[in-house]
Amino acid sequence: MATVAPRLEPNFAAPIQTLPNQSQTVNPSQTQNESDGGYKQNLNQRLLCPDCNEDPPNLVEEFSSGDMVCGSCGLVLGDRIIDTRSEWRTFANDDQGNDDPSRVGDAANPLLNGSQLETNIGFGEGMRARELHRAQSRITNDKATKTLLTAYRDITQFCDAIHIPKTIQDSAKHIFKMTEDKKLFKGKPQEAVVAGCIFIACRQAKAPRTFREIYSLTRVSKKEIGRTFKVLEKMLQSSRDENVTGSFLMVENYEATGTTGAAELCARYCNNLQFKNPHLMEKISKVLAEKSSSLKDLAGRSPLSIAAASIYMASHLMGDAKTSRDIAAVAGVSDGTIRTAYRHMYPSRRELIEPEWLHPKGAGRIENLPSN
Repeated sequence: MATVAPRLEPNFAAPIQTLPNQSQTVNPSQTQNESDGGYKQNLNQRLLCPDCNEDPPNLVEEFSSGDMVCGSCGLVLGDRIIDTRSEWRTFANDDQGNDDPSRVGDAANPLLNGSQLETNIGFGEGMRARELHRAQSRITNDKATKTLLTAYRDITQFCDAIHIPKTIQDSAKHIFKMTEDKKLFKGKPQEAVVAGCIFIACRQAKAPRTFREIYSLTRVSKKEIGRTFKVLEKMLQSSRDENVTGSFLMVENYEATGTTGAAELCARYCNNLQFKNPHLMEKISKVLAEKSSSLKDLAGRSPLSIAAASIYMASHLMGDAKTSRDIAAVAGVSDGTIRTAYRHMYPSRRELIEPEWLHPKGAGRIENLPSN
């Protein structure tokens, strides 16, 4: 079958008419008025079959051969047609050999080193195929990459255990990678570095966890977590001063944080205690915790005990009382510690409680508060 060059036919159309409710783009170079009744040249180029002369033409693009063919007579009107279809194809589900001949690979992971464009040798049958796969694994999987992958797996497991969001997990992983790149904790146990990364990532995301919670999670001593945290904070501050950018964790916006306040812990504790109205309890306990921090008798006490005592007072005030033992199980302190902190708050109850919380404006009754 011969190949015929496409024929371009200039058409001279009738006077241009504007359809209703349809916008028309007018070229400023055209000075002829439509009302004159003149004819204008149609500059659109159309490919017509010279044998069929069908208008509109019946053209078929054969991407397998790269030809443009007339669908009526089969005459080839053009060659070297570019295939514009998507190449996201995979036959992994149809192949029983677990072979994936797709043309695309995984996206680059910013948490790993290298270009990540290496060629991987898949599993195959026979001893030679297995030996090639082992040799390729030994070459590509270096010690640094194995260390990063192990740390990332530990961070994911620890964070999933206490329901930490994935964004905070990614921040902790990125901080760990920064420490590995700078060789900051060379010779130090990896568990301590992982615990410190999780702790500082939670603080930066405004979802702080206490040293006691991180200790119960990772079994790393609170003293070791504190030391690691101080080193990580200095490292992030220096990175911020150097304007290190190009990562999903914006270290240039790093803010040094102080100790976790009692008001920041009330929200999580109230959600775990299953109050009838947890949002109201959270609001009242936060105000009580902020006001209680100024009391002389509570100076130097742990934020855990102050937050637990504030929730204890708020629950009895609003008629949804929780025992000190129930609150102690959530806060991680003893019920005796909660009662001791509450005894220091009880004499100042008139100053701590807002008037709008009380009956008849609110549902609270100051008479419901226990004396100890």
